[in-house]
Amino acid sequence: MDADLVLFLALTAFAIAIAGATAFVIFWPLALVHIRDRHPAITADLGTAAFLKPKALWWLLRGDYRATPDRSLSGLATPSRISLLVILGGIAMGGVLWVIGQAMA
Repeated sequence: MDADLVLFLALTAFAIAIAGATAFVIFWPLALVHIRDRHPAITADLGTAAFLKPKALWWLLRGDYRATPDRSLSGLATPSRISLLVILGGIAMGGVLWVIGQAMA
């Protein structure tokens, strides 16, 4: 496999991470507003301005929103969780491919 191809795939992985970030900034604030308006206990747990707080992101990654019987919350938090996983996966794959490409060059 050519080093240029590996670096191209690394750039593609980073592009996928950017696409995930786009979805994340659409769905996660909507989920947080829904939580603020309808679930004061979760709001108290996550804190205010929870957009990039590690505690709130871990709450989302673990899927703790599924413990709340609210289909609307699930409908907003699930795409947020998937997009966060896409961001992390894209960055990880891009980093691995970049290291492989640098080793091959």
